[in-house]
Amino acid sequence: MSTATVAPAGAGFGTFKGVFTPSILTILGVVMYLRLGWVLGNAGLVGTLVIVTLSSLVTFLTGLSIAATATNMRVGIGGAYYMISRSLGLLAGAAVGVPLYFAQALGVSFYVVGFAEALNATFPQLPIVGIGVVALFALGALAIASADLALRTQSFILGTIVFSLVCFFAGGTPDAGFGEAPALPAEFESFWVVFAVFFPAVTGIEAGVAMSGDLKEPEKSLPRGTLAAVGVGWIVYVAIPIVMAAWIPREVLLSDSMVMQKVALWGPAIVAGVWGATLSSALGALLGAPRTLQALARDRVVPQVLGRGHGPANEPRIATGITFAVALVGVLAGDLNAIAPVLSMFFLTSYCFLNLSAGIEGLIGSPSWRPAFKTPWYVSMLGAVICLGIMLVLNTLATFGAAAVVGVVYYLTGRRQLTAWWGDVRRGILVLLARFAIYRLDKMPPDPRSWRPNFLVLTGAPKGRMHLVEFAHAVNHGGGFLTVAAVMPRSQATAPRVASMEDAISGYLDRLHIPALVEVHADDDVMAGASALVQSSGVGPLHPNTVILGISKRPERLEGYAKLILLVHRLGRNLILMRTPDEGADIERGRVDVWWGGQRQNAGLMLSLGFLLQTSDHWIGSQLRIQTIVNTESEKEHALSRLRALIVRGRIKAEPRVVLRGDRSPFAVIGEASAKADLTLVGLRPPNEDESVEDYAAYYTRLLEQTADFGSTAYVLAAEDIDFIRIFE
Repeated sequence: MSTATVAPAGAGFGTFKGVFTPSILTILGVVMYLRLGWVLGNAGLVGTLVIVTLSSLVTFLTGLSIAATATNMRVGIGGAYYMISRSLGLLAGAAVGVPLYFAQALGVSFYVVGFAEALNATFPQLPIVGIGVVALFALGALAIASADLALRTQSFILGTIVFSLVCFFAGGTPDAGFGEAPALPAEFESFWVVFAVFFPAVTGIEAGVAMSGDLKEPEKSLPRGTLAAVGVGWIVYVAIPIVMAAWIPREVLLSDSMVMQKVALWGPAIVAGVWGATLSSALGALLGAPRTLQALARDRVVPQVLGRGHGPANEPRIATGITFAVALVGVLAGDLNAIAPVLSMFFLTSYCFLNLSAGIEGLIGSPSWRPAFKTPWYVSMLGAVICLGIMLVLNTLATFGAAAVVGVVYYLTGRRQLTAWWGDVRRGILVLLARFAIYRLDKMPPDPRSWRPNFLVLTGAPKGRMHLVEFAHAVNHGGGFLTVAAVMPRSQATAPRVASMEDAISGYLDRLHIPALVEVHADDDVMAGASALVQSSGVGPLHPNTVILGISKRPERLEGYAKLILLVHRLGRNLILMRTPDEGADIERGRVDVWWGGQRQNAGLMLSLGFLLQTSDHWIGSQLRIQTIVNTESEKEHALSRLRALIVRGRIKAEPRVVLRGDRSPFAVIGEASAKADLTLVGLRPPNEDESVEDYAAYYTRLLEQTADFGSTAYVLAAEDIDFIRIFE
């Protein structure tokens, strides 16, 4: 079990201060002041309104998913990572959370560089990189000092931004005109290139969501604050391009990043708004990113020391310092248009997973999914599909790159075998898929083309009969089902003891890397317990179609054993009786002998088993020999021709052999010809329709006596309603 604990109570911020303010300040930030004119100049008014609306739609749908998720759980520190990990599981949360953290940290760079560009436009003598470094140090000190102090400064900055927008809308085309501007370019940037630059503007909801652990009532504040910020942001981003298109020539929009200042009623208000918006957005990202890292550390995805909190508000100062270092690298790069597409890709990834988690939860409809804010599952799924579609259109290569990063983090986290102390939706997903598959399978009869063995191996404690499990695993090697079953006395069969025995068998098989289901049945009679397992194992069409048993030679059990064989056959299950390998025998490793007899069904099943063994890792490169017995020399050529035709028609790699019986018994022929085989497969006579248990027990006893000198042997009896020969036609 994870050592992660629930985060201590944070600062207890409300909806306006804790969610709406950091979200709207990040939305109404660097893109609005420094890039919206460039977007309008390249895309035109209609194109810009489409970009704004599509971007806001993605954020709105994601906001609905966040609202549903946040009102269904107590959202702790970590925002988007917390919600994804508690829904889709720790591995999925880590796979998204790690790149999301770096995207948030680079978001600090994005906004700081935006501030530096704006200040450089007013004071050209100041270098952009130098301004950015100084600003980043100041913001880092403020973030480390106190999140509450940082958020109080954001309230003041919000007032400054509102005032700057009032001055912009109250302005007009300047009397002196805009002066000379470069001619329009021969080609404008494409729609999706412009979209990629604009999209980070609407990712501001991450700033509010990332503060989830510091909210007094996250289940109320997150949906209200997030959706309100998205709505206000869309209104502003629609209004500004309409005004700009009416007042400002297109060539000016493309060449002057501070054009809003020239049309405002009072230009300095725009400058103050730019400075305030960029710095507040950077501060919001600098508050949110460390909390994502802190959540990752608490769940042991990254070293736990990184999540250490300080002070009564549990502020992540170590994580803030690391975020500062990552942001510094981005600031030194100093290019907004280069940073923006990277942010777009990883924010879209996190949005996709937020929508996916809410959509899956709603689709499964588990009793635990009871959000106070109800978002239809198909709305969340639509949001996930739109996010993925936009990623592919923006940059297909970068989309696969982002997917590769997510996959690598998922794989590396999985290798560490971290365990989560919370439940998630993964089991519900698998149950949903299994339910769909089982119901569909139930309507489809078995077919030779799709046949795979579904083994029930009756072993007891598997250590004593491990060769049965190894044979079944070698035949299946990931293609069919394997159930290992045992019988324990009723007197010992309490629920904890049954669970303990199941866990012990499962743990043993896991250490051997053998995937299998485990069943333990309580019965004082081993044969009666085995019969119950044969009849009850499986679900619907996924019941075991092949039962594997060890050879029993104990006289007192022969009738019970024969009775079990008859039951298996009459239930239409195939049966394989395995003789324990002879450790001291002189054998040819990797040689499998299949004896082709008079039973067509047995022969087809044995050939299927031999072929599947050949394709397993342990038996790969093995020699498969198909052998048959004839009574006279004149029959040999015809029999050999039939076997060769079967091998060619079946496209299998095997050697045909025909053996003359002479005056020997068939079992003597088989024993001599397969004395050095690693494994010999021979047919078992099917019981007659009215054959008694006593008669079949007598046949079984004679069989053991006649094959007593055989080495490792599988006695095969086909009973399933499948024409196994058709597998090779």
